[in-house]
Amino acid sequence: MAVPKHKTSKQRSNKRFANWKIATPSLCECPQCHEMKLTHRVCKVCGYYDGVKKIDVASDKK
Repeated sequence: MAVPKHKTSKQRSNKRFANWKIATPSLCECPQCHEMKLTHRVCKVCGYYDGVKKIDVASDKK
């Protein structure tokens, strides 16, 4: 059975996880209202997804 010959130090074992960072969410422009939105999601401003109105959004313009 394979067994490690030497103890792995804390520094060496923690190096493996040093480059795990949170990625920023990818944004794209909505083709209907030209606002920035998350990709593959319904636009919160106009309610469109893939050129089809999916939800009704109450627009409060002051």
